[in-house]
Amino acid sequence: MLEIFSIALIFATIRSATPLIFAALGGMFSERSGVINIALEGLMLAGAFTAAVTTYELYELQTKLDLPPSIAPFAPSIAAFGGLIAGVIAGAVLAFVYAIACIKFEADQVVAGFGINILMLGLPALLSSKLYDSAGSTQQIKKAYLLPDLLGINVASFLAFLLVPICWYVLYKTPFGLRLRAVGENPAAADAAGVGVLKLRYTAVVLSGVLAAAGGAYLSIGQSSLFTRGMTAGRGFIALAALILAKWRPIQVLLACLFFGFTEALTIPLSNYRLASGETIPVQFVQIIPYVLTIIVLAGFVGLSRAPKALGVPYRKEK
Repeated sequence: MLEIFSIALIFATIRSATPLIFAALGGMFSERSGVINIALEGLMLAGAFTAAVTTYELYELQTKLDLPPSIAPFAPSIAAFGGLIAGVIAGAVLAFVYAIACIKFEADQVVAGFGINILMLGLPALLSSKLYDSAGSTQQIKKAYLLPDLLGINVASFLAFLLVPICWYVLYKTPFGLRLRAVGENPAAADAAGVGVLKLRYTAVVLSGVLAAAGGAYLSIGQSSLFTRGMTAGRGFIALAALILAKWRPIQVLLACLFFGFTEALTIPLSNYRLASGETIPVQFVQIIPYVLTIIVLAGFVGLSRAPKALGVPYRKEK
């Protein structure tokens, strides 16, 4: 059994954990402010689709332009990072819509979140069919125009790991983080202390959209080379499970995402592993491992993890 563990498995774990880290850190900010973010899946899809379309269209535009020699070498990076920026903007816009529904109109946060998820399951297919005559996927992007690798690891993975200590510092060492945690625990007391509760919740939800969309963009222009329908495959919910397992703390979020990333990466060597009988493990059983673990975490750790006290509770400012 030991032969399934290798350096390749470590790199695969990092690749699998990267989108989860982005999404879980985004969910952490939203839920620390008191807004449940079930919409992580939809926000990731928004980022993935927008990034893939933008990168491909920038590539197409560059092929039609006579770029000067001083700019031409940077054209692939401009397309890739342009797609990433467009993806996070799309996530921010969609998260703002979600924030309006939950904060201003006090919609049920779980229902609104699932509404965003359902919307983003269908909308990319509709837009893709109009743009490329294919509802299943966008156009293939050349490898040179994808997010680059450094030392065999995608630049987005480096960014995801770098964000963990940054988010820890912001959450625990800055006035913004103090106010965020206060709003998530006791918004009335925070309001009385002069904190703009609603403004801070809007900021936190939009920030969650930015980070979750970055995770989705990595899937389409980092790990893959196009957007395919439903390509997040439940990763938004896995990130939510990692967030609960981590008790809404950044360092623990990293460890939880690495754990889930490892279980996903493990499906590759396990699917090729031969039992003593000479048979391989059925691929269906291998592929469901991350999702079974997600259900176990959600079922077994929700009661053990102390969520922010005001999580899911709309706040109405007293007049």
